[in-house]
Amino acid sequence: MVAVEGGAEVLVVVGGDGSVHETVNGLVAAGRSLDAELAVFPRGTGKDFVRSLRIPKDLGGAIEVARNGHARTIDVGHARFHACDGSAAEAYFANFAGAGISGAIARRANASSKAAGGRVSFLWATVAVFARWQSASVTATIGETRRSGQVFEVLAMNGDYAAGGMWVTPDAVPDDGLLDVLVIGDVTKADFVRTFPKIYRGRHLSHPKIDVLRGAAVEVDADRPLPIVLDGEQPGTTPARFEIVQGALKVRVPA
Repeated sequence: MVAVEGGAEVLVVVGGDGSVHETVNGLVAAGRSLDAELAVFPRGTGKDFVRSLRIPKDLGGAIEVARNGHARTIDVGHARFHACDGSAAEAYFANFAGAGISGAIARRANASSKAAGGRVSFLWATVAVFARWQSASVTATIGETRRSGQVFEVLAMNGDYAAGGMWVTPDAVPDDGLLDVLVIGDVTKADFVRTFPKIYRGRHLSHPKIDVLRGAAVEVDADRPLPIVLDGEQPGTTPARFEIVQGALKVRVPA
């Protein structure tokens, strides 16, 4: 914030999705998110924010974008949820939010060693959590559309990538004023084995228990508190509301 207040035109984040998440929260909450362009040198685990914006993951390419890229004004998300102590909380997210198994996966991945890299960390966390996870009775409301039933996950995507390179919602666009909401129903272990590998290529959406809806906001409630995730961080539980804040952030992207 000091750099932006001092007149900096480009703010460089060296880190991963968590570092971007913290920076965006500081900028948007202070009303300074359009005062400077955000450039990212990816050095974290997931790198899904830079994937979604097609920013190179190698340092040399990221430096070139920071020097000679152009500014793209994108949306961010705003989340209201219950903090871990039960109090009402809110935060912004740059790339994605979720409620359900994704929160447990994020918690598991963040608590484990990341020496093997982001993709392996999230892959192992997903397999380990899914083996014990039980679906919940969930109601997800997206605009005038309501989905109710046994659900594993509701993901509200601003970008198209999450969880260390999973191409979750291939048609998501981070500046269209909408969230692409992925609802995963009560999939079986056999479903998981057959379908999960397809998510890295964006070919999972043909599964009958997976649906994508689009809207400016989604509300999620369940018969038990479900962990939520914001850009890979796990700050609380449902009930939750995720909504778009249009044109809230300038990011330097490839020309």
